[in-house]
Amino acid sequence: MTTPAEVFLRDYHDRNPAAASELAERGRVGGRTVYEAFADRVGPVRRLLDLGCGDGALLAVLAARGAEKLAGIDLSARQLDVARRRPGLKKADLRPGRAQELPFADGAFDAVVSHMALMLMADVKQVVAETARVLGPGGTFAIAVGGGGIDALEVFLKVARPLFAVVPPERRVPTSGDPRTRTREGLDELLAPAGFAPVEWHEAVVDLSGPLDRVWQTCQDTYYQMDALDETQLAGLQTAFKVATRPLLAPDGILPAGVRVNVAVTRLK
Repeated sequence: MTTPAEVFLRDYHDRNPAAASELAERGRVGGRTVYEAFADRVGPVRRLLDLGCGDGALLAVLAARGAEKLAGIDLSARQLDVARRRPGLKKADLRPGRAQELPFADGAFDAVVSHMALMLMADVKQVVAETARVLGPGGTFAIAVGGGGIDALEVFLKVARPLFAVVPPERRVPTSGDPRTRTREGLDELLAPAGFAPVEWHEAVVDLSGPLDRVWQTCQDTYYQMDALDETQLAGLQTAFKVATRPLLAPDGILPAGVRVNVAVTRLK
């Protein structure tokens, strides 16, 4: 059954089909894009499935690294339309749907990836069970989850949370995800019953520094709760953000900002 959070995520990304990949492209991890750094943890694979593949940007990176059989599933049909237009994904099997009900055969893949998507999913145990089903023996499951804002993005949440809290119930963004997906211990608890080994845990910092206006745009693109604010609230929040981050602003006009991203990698026993 589709949840209210899934309806919101589908509609949001139908309206903003390139938002996630544009945000990922904006950030850097040691000089590389977010997807390039994540792909390093996945390693070489031949048959690959992306859960929450969005507009296919991560799949395209992995295709360029030699993955031959590519598949993806996502709630947003508009994002999938964008993905199908990518040159490296002409033959990819891209389907609308839920990760709790994967339309793929048992043992069809060598690796399953999920970049900043598993942490938003309902009934994660079912997602994990389905992932184990479609993976072959020894298959890799690589997961990226958010670990919190740094510098200006941390300040943004301190300023924004009181405003998010008073949004009328009918306009609030539905709560999504299972908090266990955001920690090493929680993922091991979810993954072990399906036959996965304890995760390898890798911490990274994504640099999103830039001019104030660009960092403000990054805040808007990062937090779904911004979608619930009206124009007056957005303008007020932007002013408050500018005032609160003024002490961080460098003489050259660059505002330091970043997010922590944790990558968990496990294998099916």
